[in-house]
Amino acid sequence: MHLKRIERLELPPTADMHVHLRQGELMELVVPTVRQGGVDTAFVMPNLVPPLTSVEQVLEYQARLHGIAKDVNFLMSLFLHPSVTPQVIAQAAAAGITGVKMYPQGVTTNSESGVSNLESFYETFAAMEQHGLVLNLHGEVLESLAPADKTLEEAFLPTLKTLHERFPRLRIVLEHCTTAAAVEAVRACGPAVGATITAHHLYLTSDEANCDPFAFCKPIPKKPTDRDTLIRTVVSGDPKFFFGSDSAPHPLQSKTSAAQGKAPAGVYTQPFVTQLVLLALEEAVERGVIAEAEVTQEKLEGFLSRHGRRFYKLPEVPSKRIVLERKGERIPKSVSTQDGSLEVGISRAGAEVFSLRWEES
Repeated sequence: MHLKRIERLELPPTADMHVHLRQGELMELVVPTVRQGGVDTAFVMPNLVPPLTSVEQVLEYQARLHGIAKDVNFLMSLFLHPSVTPQVIAQAAAAGITGVKMYPQGVTTNSESGVSNLESFYETFAAMEQHGLVLNLHGEVLESLAPADKTLEEAFLPTLKTLHERFPRLRIVLEHCTTAAAVEAVRACGPAVGATITAHHLYLTSDEANCDPFAFCKPIPKKPTDRDTLIRTVVSGDPKFFFGSDSAPHPLQSKTSAAQGKAPAGVYTQPFVTQLVLLALEEAVERGVIAEAEVTQEKLEGFLSRHGRRFYKLPEVPSKRIVLERKGERIPKSVSTQDGSLEVGISRAGAEVFSLRWEES
């Protein structure tokens, strides 16, 4: 596929298997942008304040999201916490909750109530395996626990192996892969283990993340060679890897007013997630990382839509389609409330991208 020269592209709706939709006024601002980015299915993270640790909290949050965007299928998750017992897992399965997110304590935004000892949750994991819930892993260790020659993600990978060996039928997702080592680790596991790859890790490296507050996120983007491995994985057609944006909005003021290296972690891509993946692939072709022929309709549909739905045992793609056309559209600086009191900066502002619209097939 000569992506750079294509003027019109039709795809099934994107399934975004890792989104942060926040709460309060910020939630009301960003939730409508899910569908704007071509997404009809979104797996929602539970790291709110307070975190979503009960079935009742999760269902209440889901109802609020549906009240804002009724046409999006919001898949919900619990925050792994001592209160999430095997009994709660049974209740969650009966209520239609999809997964449980594991955050190591203190590694990222709103993770202070996260996990310090995974073995204490083995009974919960066994219940998840029994009831068919997915375990979603933020795959990093605390900086103090990582060897000097490894990234925080690489230091976590033996834990992934251990969990898979202990619970071979438990579906596990290693979220937001950033390293070649993570890709290899996921491929070394059985079919019950998959992984998400974001849009921004397909174009950012540590250089940008360390100097631009709008590129700063966790996990930190890594070396160009890691970025390029992720690109090649996207076009490999491997069904173990699927899209999860990890779009993480923060008020623009909190990004611009923070001291160097102190900005809140998160890259906001939601209004243009589908287009940003396509742009990253275009740029990778230009750099010679992949060939034009490696970008095919089948592989785009697989990564952006079909692989994630199949891993999560969802119905096949719906009849609605998204149409992407080149009209000279550029990503705006931000999204904001009508009165301008709340503003969120968008990644890659000013970049020219496909325009996106919805169409019945």
